[in-house]
Amino acid sequence: MFAVVAGVVLAVSALPAGAVVAYLTRSATGSFDDLPSDLKIPAPAQASRLYADDGKTLITTFYDENRRVVPLDAVAQVMQQAMVAAEDIRFYQHGGVDLRSVVRAFVANVKQDQVEQGASTLTMQYVRNVLKSDPNLTPEQRQAATAETVERKLREMRYAAALERKLSKQEILERYLNIAYFGAGAYGIDAASRRYFSKPPSQLTLAEAALIAGLVQSPDTDNPISGDRAAALARRSYVLDAMVRMKAISQQQAERAKAEPLRLRTSEPPNDCVGVARKHNDWGFYCDYFVQWWNSQPAFGSTVAERQSALRRGGYTIITALDPDIQAAALEQSLDVYGYRSARTLPMAVVQPGTGRVLAMAVNRHYSLADGRSNTVNQLIAGGGGVTGYQAGSTFKMFTMLAALAEGKPLNTGFNAPSPLVTKWPGSGPGSCGGHYCPSNDNPSWMDGYRTMWTGFGRSVNTYFVWLEEQIGPEKAVAMAQRLGITFRAKSDAERAEKGAQGWGSFTLGVADTTPLDLANAYATVAAEGRYCRPLPVLSILDSSGRAVAAAEPSCQQVIAPDVARAATDAARCPVGQQSAYGKCDGGTAAAVAGILDGRPFAGKTGSAENNATETFVGFTPQLAAAAIAANPDDPGDHVGSAVSPRVNAAVARTVVAALAGQPYQDFTPPSRELAFG
Repeated sequence: MFAVVAGVVLAVSALPAGAVVAYLTRSATGSFDDLPSDLKIPAPAQASRLYADDGKTLITTFYDENRRVVPLDAVAQVMQQAMVAAEDIRFYQHGGVDLRSVVRAFVANVKQDQVEQGASTLTMQYVRNVLKSDPNLTPEQRQAATAETVERKLREMRYAAALERKLSKQEILERYLNIAYFGAGAYGIDAASRRYFSKPPSQLTLAEAALIAGLVQSPDTDNPISGDRAAALARRSYVLDAMVRMKAISQQQAERAKAEPLRLRTSEPPNDCVGVARKHNDWGFYCDYFVQWWNSQPAFGSTVAERQSALRRGGYTIITALDPDIQAAALEQSLDVYGYRSARTLPMAVVQPGTGRVLAMAVNRHYSLADGRSNTVNQLIAGGGGVTGYQAGSTFKMFTMLAALAEGKPLNTGFNAPSPLVTKWPGSGPGSCGGHYCPSNDNPSWMDGYRTMWTGFGRSVNTYFVWLEEQIGPEKAVAMAQRLGITFRAKSDAERAEKGAQGWGSFTLGVADTTPLDLANAYATVAAEGRYCRPLPVLSILDSSGRAVAAAEPSCQQVIAPDVARAATDAARCPVGQQSAYGKCDGGTAAAVAGILDGRPFAGKTGSAENNATETFVGFTPQLAAAAIAANPDDPGDHVGSAVSPRVNAAVARTVVAALAGQPYQDFTPPSRELAFG
């Protein structure tokens, strides 16, 4: 037999007969251990799937090749038979190289004086598919895997013979079904079954299986979606006849299947965040944040490029923390303030204290690359990609208060707050007095006077908190903000925080850019009694083998003493119209939200940037924290104005109420008397 093969190959390639015989002899005794690693341990590219928190609602998929590897028992028997009939009817009789087919093909090709027939077995085709897509090979080596050369054919024979001695026929068939390309962007039988018929491969009928099996030879030209439908049906008939010759089906079964009209039920899986279903394209912002998070995780590679490749080829099953109901509530509230066509936006984030899990990210925009004001892929909620965020005003007073409490100053620390307050820091321009920075209160008649942390926070008294910042040093307030996860994305803010924090007297008034997500998570740290958790968009991640990935676990640490956080929470009851544990609140800038909360314990803070350029509100319970910032992301000079502030406050409060519907009311733990009164 080897003499026959050598003669055939000699006639085709004019290679020395002795060399061919020697090569094929080596192939007959070659070791499985000599094979490329991808042939021994196949790792075809698989799509990763991103789900909402129920583990069932698909957000999107990520793939270079739309493929999901499935076991052979998940493929209908008729599909297995059709594949063998279509590509290698003697699959179960040969040992990887079918010498009878080699001779037949040679004779036919000599008669036609051109290549009319091939002699590749299904095993050899599997080898070719692996080698042409092996990421460990060079582009030249991958190209050589499909080149019309004798060397390539001999290599396929050698590898096929070695595989057949190590793997069962069923194992080879399973691998082939999962790696083959079936046209229309479908790689592997699972993707093909869903692409053409919107069903898993276990449910394929005889006619459907024969159609899919017939596509492998010319997947792009013969596929019935974008190619030649008549050719696809002709190939279906060919496969059915081959199944009869293989005795897999009867002639009657074949004729009935041939008579069936082509009933496609096509579906195309989404790819990337812009592929999120149109009715839920607001989820695209969450998806975008997930990708940003994934790209920062060393568990998926040492570089961003490696991590992206892992996402698009690794076949991960990712269940996010996105709660569709909370997301819908947040989007509804955002749209109630500004519509899709408004130049202004209300991005909102909802975070779970104690885990950092991000439950919702909504904004009055479509996540889309299409033209128009209502469409964008800019990360307006979490920042990044050039988006530095927005000034959040007096919400930053929380960081000064926490720093002061951590220094041992109690909540009843008093100061007779004037307007303006001349500070020790140099200043110039309208906000200066005699060369010193001197801020004023927005509503002197209501804000000026003797204040404590309770009343100063409740009424948002600028000069009280600038004075408090003077007592402890602005650098401690800046450090506290960073400790709670505030990231300075604007270059000027980052430089000021690093090199000039000691003189940053206006920091407590929220002049640095931040994002709703950073702000919500910082306040979630307070709600969790000082336990900071990195923002986390996932509940679980399984790799293609079903193993859990540790990167999905919360990453938390205690960054402030629990009593300090409880004291700050106690003061944060004042702005929202509720009462502190010690009855020290006497007015709040968002008192109207108390009516929305219907008695649920709640804390929070309003914030207005200079000249009401932005309006912010962040609120929290022990179970949930949410923040929203009204702004024009494209034109900071378009000031949203103070009139929108009550609506922003209500939007956050209503989102929290909707998110916690049916959940028990949980109260905050009061601070110690020592930290309350000294």
